[in-house]
Amino acid sequence: MSRQNSDLQIAPAGFELPPLSLYIHIPWCVRKCPYCDFNSHAAGPNLPEAAYVDALLADLDADLQHVHGRQLSSIFFGGGTPSLFSAPALGRILAGVEQRIGFAADIEITLEANPGTFEQAKFSAYRQLGINRLSIGVQSFQQQKLTALGRIHDGDEAIRAADMARQAGFDNFNLDLMHGLPDQSIDDALFDLRTAIAQQPTHLSWYQLTMEPNTVFWSQPPQLPEDDILWDIQEAGLQLLTEHGYAQYEVSAYARDGRQARHNLNYWSFGDFLGIGAGAHAKLSSPSGQIIRSWKTRLPKDYLDPSKNFLAGQKNLTPGELPFEFLINVLRLNDGAASQLFTQRTGLPLSLLAGARSQAEQRGLLLQDPARLTASREGQLFLNDLLQYFLP
Repeated sequence: MSRQNSDLQIAPAGFELPPLSLYIHIPWCVRKCPYCDFNSHAAGPNLPEAAYVDALLADLDADLQHVHGRQLSSIFFGGGTPSLFSAPALGRILAGVEQRIGFAADIEITLEANPGTFEQAKFSAYRQLGINRLSIGVQSFQQQKLTALGRIHDGDEAIRAADMARQAGFDNFNLDLMHGLPDQSIDDALFDLRTAIAQQPTHLSWYQLTMEPNTVFWSQPPQLPEDDILWDIQEAGLQLLTEHGYAQYEVSAYARDGRQARHNLNYWSFGDFLGIGAGAHAKLSSPSGQIIRSWKTRLPKDYLDPSKNFLAGQKNLTPGELPFEFLINVLRLNDGAASQLFTQRTGLPLSLLAGARSQAEQRGLLLQDPARLTASREGQLFLNDLLQYFLP
């Protein structure tokens, strides 16, 4: 059956098309960090801005079939380092996207940026484009730790970046911070966190450094803190964040009231998102209830090659896979999700979860609340154990 005819099928009872977001991947960095497993590549002296913007918009044209009349609730420029691109290049992207899809009146548009002086100088121009949220990759404010992480900024630049963001008109910005760094003590970690809080961001992403395959740290691992120190850092940091008005709403996300990242909330709530750019991923639903995951050509040179397809692969999610796919996202949220959202997002009856749900509740990993699907405190700490109950 053709896709066009398939979309005309009657959707499963209770299924609703979710909100739609857009992820735009800019794959270049000044240099590759030794811990990074994202699809990022060292930039040469001349970025192919114009060619890449052309490719992004052509990529989006091929994906318009998945929009189904929806407006975009959020856009996220990720990387790589999107702030390496000029304001005119980003402006072309945003104008092209809005012309093709349309923006919700309260759209959230986030740009990842590094604290370097070169990027800071462009913050005002970015704000004038309609970008209304920055995510600044600080990682640490201590030079020894920044050097170990291969970062090219220093702590003073990170503080200036927060100041520049405010001066440019950004009243909503995130600081990205790591803990569990090489040879990091509890005092080191809390110094970084206190310094970040002093910059008064509306949002903090605070997460533990992990060793990922295909990174320099994986093949040449540094000396990381012992598990008991990592636990103490996590507990002390959570208390400090709470005292300063940052509520944890996801495994590694903390926000002031009303400042949760809407783009990420849509992702963790099993919403839909288009993905354009080298290596970008997408999750998309059709009115018939069919849900797919897709991914784009990974290498920038291949993505820019007009003889090659943007789409590298696509997978239709089966009914057997959907419970796990749904829960691996929503159970990351501290408050989980309303039980009815399972049917709205998947088209499957909630009764399908009954057996596994009961077992997880008996183990104390899932809260016994018929109206919500929410991990207990223990379930959050041992999320992989909780998700085992819902494997296909």
